[in-house]
Amino acid sequence: MILITTAGKVGAETARLLAQRQEPVRVLVRDPAKATALAQAGAEVAEGDLEVPATIDAAMRGVSTMVLVSPAVPAQELNVVGSAVRAGVSHVVKITSKASADSPIARRRGQTEIENGLIASGLGYTLLRNNAYMQNFLMSAASIAKTSSFGSAARDGRVGMIDTRDVAAVAAEIAASPAPHAGKTYWPTGPEAISFSDAAVVLAKLLGRPITFQPLTVEEQTQAMIDIGLPESLAAMNAQAVALFAQGDSDYVTDDVPSLLGRPARTFEQFATDHAEVFSSRSRAARMHSHGHPAVKVTLTTQQKESS
Repeated sequence: MILITTAGKVGAETARLLAQRQEPVRVLVRDPAKATALAQAGAEVAEGDLEVPATIDAAMRGVSTMVLVSPAVPAQELNVVGSAVRAGVSHVVKITSKASADSPIARRRGQTEIENGLIASGLGYTLLRNNAYMQNFLMSAASIAKTSSFGSAARDGRVGMIDTRDVAAVAAEIAASPAPHAGKTYWPTGPEAISFSDAAVVLAKLLGRPITFQPLTVEEQTQAMIDIGLPESLAAMNAQAVALFAQGDSDYVTDDVPSLLGRPARTFEQFATDHAEVFSSRSRAARMHSHGHPAVKVTLTTQQKESS
């Protein structure tokens, strides 16, 4: 049995892909009612909370491999690691990011604490240190649909951003056959490093109208994230991470995705095409006319909140 520890963007897609491969997969969720699609896809759904070790232990029964993905709160993920040790789990695929103990970003320091705890546990492990997620652009969908513009503190920085679906595909591939990947760290990225101005060009071509990119200060980026629903502390941390893009922090590309999957990583153009409806002003106008309210509402998933 393979356990997925949350059902956000990466976790849910990993579970779906494993079920598609006829692998026994279980997903730990707080509210099973929100995981009916995963159950229908063939995944087993277990109710639990990463703050409550007893519920983790219950979900861990019979598990041989685990995909550890969550908002990266050290106490929570280390609870899961402890449970995996007690259950005799053989391998953990850890979804992480550019972690370092001295990073100015609290989440990256937390990832380091989790990684160190996992390695010290003696469990077999693979670390997936993913670059920033393309799905973070969905946070700007309402602005793009309404005003044909968006902003970011990334400024001119280039980012080897990756589609969360590719992260999930890599996680599923390793979880299904972990032995060759034991003790390894991968750095999954997309196929190219692009700037947010480059992304605006792609979106303009796709949508058939000019899309303007505006550089933001860190303070403006923080407020923009608060405005779409992030708690102030999380918004400030995310804005700080985005500002590092301007300094070249995520300007790198690897061949880990094609090497592991035998196919190219998705491009930003593919991502934008697949999500064109949420960026489209026509779609927004049509839904407002039908329902009397704006259609493009961005709900931040776990993975979107842990983008860097």
